[in-house]
Amino acid sequence: MDTLSHVNQETRLVAMLPSTPRGARAARTLTVDQLADQGLPFEGAAQVVAELAANAVTHGRVPGRSFRLALRITDGPTLRIEVSDTRREFTPLAAPAGPGAESGRGLVLVAAFASRWGIDHGPAPLKTVWAEMDLGSPISPDRGFHDPVGQRPVPHDI
Repeated sequence: MDTLSHVNQETRLVAMLPSTPRGARAARTLTVDQLADQGLPFEGAAQVVAELAANAVTHGRVPGRSFRLALRITDGPTLRIEVSDTRREFTPLAAPAGPGAESGRGLVLVAAFASRWGIDHGPAPLKTVWAEMDLGSPISPDRGFHDPVGQRPVPHDI
């Protein structure tokens, strides 16, 4: 299993996951487990990963190809989340959805949780949507989160 490891003064995780709903759920679960193991707030990061992974699976899916989840924690602490897929031509937009729309709010949610986010292209056909969260920021929605009974999140079947 992939775990966060110390590399060049930063903590990093990279996982290749299937471009399926199960792979998207696994990305979220992996993020929660890794951040909880380090005692870091995970609720906002779980939402960001869920949205980015769902986009990769829904709009970036190419049959037979996986998507990549990368987490990096640096001083600050800052969490950088990257989700990469191979559908460069489908660039997501963070535009508000209409009142009756059933989808289209994911990147608005990412923007609400993240301090910064963006899209990198390359090398072809790669597209990476990234978000950075300042985990120590007073505006972080789950800053100071702690589990009152000292337990890890309940694992879910992925």
